[in-house]
Amino acid sequence: MAGATVSAGYASALLDLAVNLGADRAQLLSAAGLSADDLEKSEARVPFDRFKRLMREGKRLSGDPALALRFGTDISFNVLSIVGLICFAAPTMDEAFRQMNRYGRLVIEVEGVGREDRFVIEQHGGRTYIVDKRANANAFPELTESTLGRFICGFRRFFPKVPLYLSAEVTQARPDYGDLYEELLGVPVRFSAGRNTMEIDPAYFSMSISTSPGYVFGTLSEHANALLKSLEASETVSSQVERRMMADLHTGDINMSAIARQMGMSRQTLYRQLKQEGASFDALLDDLRKRLALDYLDGEKVSVNETAYLVGFSDPSAFSRAFKRWTGQSPGAGARRSLRSPPG
Repeated sequence: MAGATVSAGYASALLDLAVNLGADRAQLLSAAGLSADDLEKSEARVPFDRFKRLMREGKRLSGDPALALRFGTDISFNVLSIVGLICFAAPTMDEAFRQMNRYGRLVIEVEGVGREDRFVIEQHGGRTYIVDKRANANAFPELTESTLGRFICGFRRFFPKVPLYLSAEVTQARPDYGDLYEELLGVPVRFSAGRNTMEIDPAYFSMSISTSPGYVFGTLSEHANALLKSLEASETVSSQVERRMMADLHTGDINMSAIARQMGMSRQTLYRQLKQEGASFDALLDDLRKRLALDYLDGEKVSVNETAYLVGFSDPSAFSRAFKRWTGQSPGAGARRSLRSPPG
């Protein structure tokens, strides 16, 4: 898996848990080939191989072979990552699932999954399953364990009285601590299965999460909130379009026809009204992305990759090209400093 990475915030949380379970911090960092500086900024990236060593050495030095399982069941994903914030701001589990697939690489990149979805929904024998499509899962079964815990226990943490996860299947053989699976996850688990799955009740995807999911980025940027208020106070068609763009920008699914429907008009009518104001849909979207990207990166509120997804780019390299077109510079830290610094 050359080139795959994990967010430093995710790796740091694993380190903290292993230390809490008895591992020596300095010894564990050294054994994993990491330093404290590598994990200082949560948005930094750690090579996947070092994360794997951190997990394996954490098990050894803490004396807890179930470290990965405990990590998944204990982790508060919405605290660790912007991905969690976005998912739990979604209106339904269906939308949260879609956003989790879209943003998941910001937390951890896995083998056999590029831009396609890592998790898919499949029906078998009248039952509904979330299937993990990552390749060579048994080469690092600890990731399967932490994934099960993150999904099942993370859901239960927010909805303790809604048992929508029904069972799980894993491809690895039953470990010595196999009883802990059902104890911690609270569902039956079958080992040495043909795939890694979580069975869910079909009601899972119609379940409501947030009653006010719009403007997810508002939790990250005071400027974005101020911009939103100014747009709401304006009467122009352009501002109404921008306001609707802002609500869904992080989904990466902004199109003129959908926004025209929201405004109760045809695409042609919206095009004509924007033209009368000297504006165009594409130019408004491009300018909105630029303004928000500059605000997110100013002060390093979020990482470059996170910013790319928040302003609607599914590919960080495409965002980098757009940012260079906007500013003449790359979206790296050096460019951000120069953008903030007065000329002179």
